Amino acid sequence: MSNYHIKNLEEYFQVYRKSVREPENFWEEVAEEHFTWRKKWDNVLSWDFDKPEVKWFENAKLNITENCIDRFLFNRADNTAIIWEPNDPKEEAQHISYGELHKKVNKFANVLKSQGIEKGDRVCIYLPMIPELAYAMLACARIGAIHSVVFAGFSSKALASRTNDADCKMVITSDGSFRGNKTIDLKGIVDKAMTECPDVETVLVAKRTGADVNMQERDKWLEPLLEEASDECAAETMDAEDPLFILYTSGSTGKPKGMVHTTAGYMVYTAYSFKNVFQYKEDDVYWCTADIGWITGHSYILYGPLANGATTVMFEGVPSYPDAGRFWEVVDKHKVNQFYTAPTAIRALAKKNVELVEKHDLSSLKVLGSVGEPINEEAWHWYNDNVGRNKSPIVDTWWQTETGGIMISPIPYVTPVIPTYATLPFPGIQPAIMDENGNELMDKQVDGRLCIKFPWPSIARTVWRDHKRYKDTYFSTYKNMYFTGDGALRDEVGYYRITGRVDDVIIVSGHNLGTAPIEDAINEHPAVAESAIVGFPHEVKGNALYAYVILKEAGESRNQDNLRKEIHQQISEKVGPIAKPEKIQFVSGLPKTRSGKIMRRILRKIASKQTEDLGDTSTLLNPEIVDEIMKDAL
Repeated sequence: MSNYHIKNLEEYFQVYRKSVREPENFWEEVAEEHFTWRKKWDNVLSWDFDKPEVKWFENAKLNITENCIDRFLFNRADNTAIIWEPNDPKEEAQHISYGELHKKVNKFANVLKSQGIEKGDRVCIYLPMIPELAYAMLACARIGAIHSVVFAGFSSKALASRTNDADCKMVITSDGSFRGNKTIDLKGIVDKAMTECPDVETVLVAKRTGADVNMQERDKWLEPLLEEASDECAAETMDAEDPLFILYTSGSTGKPKGMVHTTAGYMVYTAYSFKNVFQYKEDDVYWCTADIGWITGHSYILYGPLANGATTVMFEGVPSYPDAGRFWEVVDKHKVNQFYTAPTAIRALAKKNVELVEKHDLSSLKVLGSVGEPINEEAWHWYNDNVGRNKSPIVDTWWQTETGGIMISPIPYVTPVIPTYATLPFPGIQPAIMDENGNELMDKQVDGRLCIKFPWPSIARTVWRDHKRYKDTYFSTYKNMYFTGDGALRDEVGYYRITGRVDDVIIVSGHNLGTAPIEDAINEHPAVAESAIVGFPHEVKGNALYAYVILKEAGESRNQDNLRKEIHQQISEKVGPIAKPEKIQFVSGLPKTRSGKIMRRILRKIASKQTEDLGDTSTLLNPEIVDEIMKDAL
């Protein structure tokens, strides 16, 4: 039995048992059979969560790009590696074969070398979703440089702080980017950031919008350098534990953390999880709609799919341009088989006319995925009925920037699904639910804090140059456990449901209330589009609940007092009267990070009337909404 491709539930349980009883043997088999190594490991795993220190495949030598590109040149050089779908549907999509990808990455790698980039140097990549982003990342990996991708929607301040924290020698950007009907001056943002980044030696600029830009002394156009470069570049030999990339988590509290992911374990885990969670088969077309600036894009647009020789779609645009049917048009056009997106996008599209979905042929879809936050029931059903047409299972995946890969998820056509449940742990993942006093809750049907008690190959190894922060954040709450920061419940069959961040658990009159179930109840009201619940100090209850509610158009003309009563009624029925919010404020939007996370920290401060220091709101998707909410706060 190959452990690599799980095809039924019995096989899942067999594979899972083995992965927990003999984790070293399990991962050794996966690694040995499915990847190319320059030298095998001396030891599969050594770990100590006390330090914390984790090493997988010790002293193995490899290069991840040989596993993502070179090994497919012999029998699938002409197969499509990346389908690039541009922002404007009138512009032609590009099909980039494995053979072409090999040449492009080698050329880019030679450009990096010609500009003085060496193994171990950090390179910041601030690019839109254009092919050069994929080439740049893989070129860094080819020569052993460490890439740090910063989402190209972040402000100059956010870019500067991340570039400095990682001590990057080079920044790669473009003249600008297209996003829906907007053109964004990326080069201008980089110029501003660079005034605070004295150690950056070179800025490489790709052409995308053709805008006039101001070229400084350290700036160089990318195209002429690529033209001159050779398309042959030997891959650098890397150690299994050499860093592959640094990726900053959006830091909903304090300064962003540069999570460090290393080479071999990350490769093995993302490839293995991709294959199973999406049941990818040869010649399928897979599309994850995330931006590569997030971990989802690193693991499940680039490294995971390419390490399986897959065809992966890279989409430059937004779901609402030129209209809200764009996702379905792209699925139809490229005959997409697996589609992976965020609940935020699903909820936004569910508000639009369903004809925008119905007019496209979605019969190619075999698997739907959800990522970024637990998907609420209403969105799940809309997705299942209208996009999956009740035949494509939905995988509601739970994982984090820190975990590198999907940790708890159904396996489509294998795991029976229940809406809002992430269901069962992936092979090799050993979850534990803990109470506040540090005891593991062993029974079925428990509710507590989600920890992982054994290392998996793609766990982040540290916070860049701040190992103490890594230890304090993830390993100090519970002894010998990785603490996820999320609450979870486990039902009678052992399925897991993520109940939201533990810092989003609000204690009201001595009751622990997770915000997610209350928000789900509010969101089920037919007039409600989305909601966010936070706590604020209350002299009697300790804390009370404050609800920020976005209405659908239909709800906006209704009597707001009546709506508040109906929402209270709904919460009483679904969660209990104790969960009724003290205040319900109707808002036109919520402050969100660009990955779609609601910035509850800001909402908590507004609810508590502590608005003098809201922190840096410039990296938000919609900074202007903060003033609007403050102005109308109850």
